[in-house]
Amino acid sequence: MAENFFSGLRTWIEIDRKAIRHNYGVFRKLISPKTKLMAVVKSNAYGHGLVDFSKEVTALGADYLGVDSMTEARALRREGIVLPILVLGYTMPELFVEASESDISIAVSNFETLDAIKGVKFVKPIKVHIKVDTGLHRQGFMKKDLPKVLSALKVENKILKVEGLFTHFASAKNPSFPKDTQNQIAEFKLWIEAFKKVGFSPLVHASATSGTMLFPDAHFDMVRIGIGMYGLWPAKEVNAFYMNKVELMPVLIWKSIVTEVKKVPKGDRVGYDFTEIFSEDSTIGIIPVGYWHGYSRSLSSIGRVLIKGVECRVLGRVSMDMLIVDVTKVKGCRVSDEVTVLGQGAKSAVSAMGISELSDSSWYELITRINPLIKRFYL
Repeated sequence: MAENFFSGLRTWIEIDRKAIRHNYGVFRKLISPKTKLMAVVKSNAYGHGLVDFSKEVTALGADYLGVDSMTEARALRREGIVLPILVLGYTMPELFVEASESDISIAVSNFETLDAIKGVKFVKPIKVHIKVDTGLHRQGFMKKDLPKVLSALKVENKILKVEGLFTHFASAKNPSFPKDTQNQIAEFKLWIEAFKKVGFSPLVHASATSGTMLFPDAHFDMVRIGIGMYGLWPAKEVNAFYMNKVELMPVLIWKSIVTEVKKVPKGDRVGYDFTEIFSEDSTIGIIPVGYWHGYSRSLSSIGRVLIKGVECRVLGRVSMDMLIVDVTKVKGCRVSDEVTVLGQGAKSAVSAMGISELSDSSWYELITRINPLIKRFYL
């Protein structure tokens, strides 16, 4: 039976504040006291709740918050969060003035953005972090652009402040193959040297979670911790490398309830398109969660949920708002019994990693796709 605390809810998410503190402490210990820590809270804090998670890490002592868009940055400022914020994604030119006036830093990764900044009348300079493409070939200025970038920044120093210089690694998740990341670091250092040579003193950052854990020489002035802050490993290889050295604690548990229980005879079929047939007399339970909530349709017939400690397989198609699960082995299963949809130890089939393996997907994708309308409780 679900706790009264969640009365009236068919599905909800529990966020473990102790786990957040633990994970934050792990990464603080991995970096120098002089190195700043950015908590990456983009995409609704990886599904954990943008505002509440940001308040939590702000209270713990994070130095920066990383968001994807001005929409997210604006939401945090409206909630009274005054911590420095960097918009990591593209910012529309019509939002430059708001960014400046709200003390929000933006990433600048192309000359079109620099040109657009020239045409804006700022009351105070806009803070920018110059993004360098050292090999990922996503956002960023290329190596050949360096002289032109420096020239443009020197001319426009009255309307913008070069607050940061950063890059992003493409393959820092496997400690057995460090060369590609080392090459990126080497190229990035050319930019750092060139910027400092002409008088800029930017906040330099390159490492996300895996880079922070595997490449201490790339901590620079700040690290950007995303997936690790939520207690999930950036990759299995990083987990294996840190086996018995560091423990990350998953922060999120997604729960629901059983809303119907019924017995079905051997030979009956189940779900849309009758994709399965019962090989024996069975008991099924209905769970009010589906792909609208973020439970992928790719988990049809293979997904698992946990009821009274028993793993129960999803039967047939995942519907928009419901799952049918096999509760035959759950003793005394009844309506209102609590269900764990996602969130156990890494070896469990209902953990983020376990579900991702079943569906051949990414646990990053899994948690960020949980519907933001589902109520999050920080406990």
